[in-house]
Amino acid sequence: MNDADAATVRRVAWRLMPLLTLLYFISILDRSNISVAALTMNHDLGLSAAEYGFAAGIMAIPYMLFEVPSNLALEKFGPRPWIARIMITWGIVAAGQALVWNASSLYWARALLGAAEAGFVPGVLLYMTRWFPAAYRGRMIAIFFLGIPVSLVIGTPMSGLILGMDGLFGVRGWQWVFIIEGIPAVLFGILLPVLMPNDLRSATFLSTTERDRLAAKLDAEHAMRQHETRQGLLGALIDIRVLLLCLAYYGIAPLNNGVVTFLPLTLKAYGVSNTAATFLAAIPYAFGAIGMVVLGRLADRPGKRALANYLALTISVVGLLAAAYIDTPGLRFAAICVAGVGVFSCMPVFWGLPTGILSGSAAAAGIALVNCLAQFGSFVNPVVIGRIVDATGSVNGGLLFLAGMAVMAMVVLTIIFAIWGRPEAEIPRGAALSGSD
Repeated sequence: MNDADAATVRRVAWRLMPLLTLLYFISILDRSNISVAALTMNHDLGLSAAEYGFAAGIMAIPYMLFEVPSNLALEKFGPRPWIARIMITWGIVAAGQALVWNASSLYWARALLGAAEAGFVPGVLLYMTRWFPAAYRGRMIAIFFLGIPVSLVIGTPMSGLILGMDGLFGVRGWQWVFIIEGIPAVLFGILLPVLMPNDLRSATFLSTTERDRLAAKLDAEHAMRQHETRQGLLGALIDIRVLLLCLAYYGIAPLNNGVVTFLPLTLKAYGVSNTAATFLAAIPYAFGAIGMVVLGRLADRPGKRALANYLALTISVVGLLAAAYIDTPGLRFAAICVAGVGVFSCMPVFWGLPTGILSGSAAAAGIALVNCLAQFGSFVNPVVIGRIVDATGSVNGGLLFLAGMAVMAMVVLTIIFAIWGRPEAEIPRGAALSGSD
């Protein structure tokens, strides 16, 4: 690959990835800040652990129901206006959670948040397939998913500080968390038509030659995969490979959700203050960010996609099992940090698979289907863990449950690799931007 082609990819990455990662940062902040709000909100609203778990997870149901329609709407209206619409509506609903007064109202608010945000992640992933060749997509997805641990590393302590505003102007601290952290989504949604290029052909930051070479490569990749992917929406929805990907991601997607939902409450049980719990929670998230970068780069190396997936899941299982069986607080916290490396790496290394085999309308539906069906796990896990906590007074059983989900994902991925052979990442790096194949 010549220097000019490499420079094109770098230029696209520097133009798009900071913005896309920042948007995901905001998304994760508005999803996860309930874990910090819960430190005082659960008492104010009289929530049990099971009720809190249900509230944390219920947003996954409408998210799941509206995921595919949202991605198809993105195909029709274009990425820029549709993603802007998603951000504005979710920001309004996120801030509106400050108005809840009991468990039922919180359930409805979280359900509305899921409906408002539906389609954001698969929409961005689909958008990225129109800019980055397959050999680079894994690391770009890893950069995008860095929004998760970075948001948690920065956002969790920030939410803890906002929680300390309790009583200001007669507003409880957890209400301030929702209000203040919902505003950025609305602002960026309004600004997105200016900040985000709509498509490659209209990209003014690339020269005509750069646009043409990159577009030719992407078109060739999409054409090559058309014969491997059944044509049209229905074909994508019944393709056995898509269904297996759905099952694998069902075990992967809820892992960090289950950890994030209960981590501040778990650390609070050590007897530390609310603020200390939120700052301590940021440490495992930081380890997750490191894991994302390292394993994301590994996944893009020829022949290493499967290895990266297995490593992320194995590290998750080892860390979760250790955290469940170790009683010493310091060692248990270290095990949680180990689990964080794998838990937060699983998603970006996985997404190199579906984005590498689907194209056209099949990609719009298939990618959304994989993501949306996995959201059911994001609903089930907090509910199950909440019931376990209520029944046992401990999160150990919940950690074992999450470890079981990771093992299931490894089994399904083994089946996928056996059927497909070598994963998509095994594309010669030198062919990534060549003018012809």
